[in-house]
Amino acid sequence: MGIEEIVPAISLIAVLILVLPAFLRSNSKLNQFLKNLSIWTIIVLGIMIVSYLIVK
Repeated sequence: MGIEEIVPAISLIAVLILVLPAFLRSNSKLNQFLKNLSIWTIIVLGIMIVSYLIVK
């Protein structure tokens, strides 16, 4: 694992740490929480796939 893979992973984790408290606070209902969590999962996976295809 090179530095070009570590830096994006660290930045994604940092964004998650910054967003997670407000995300949890605003999603008090379980149904809303699961819907928003699935949307964020799709966004993060999309970014990871696109960055993998660009680097490759």
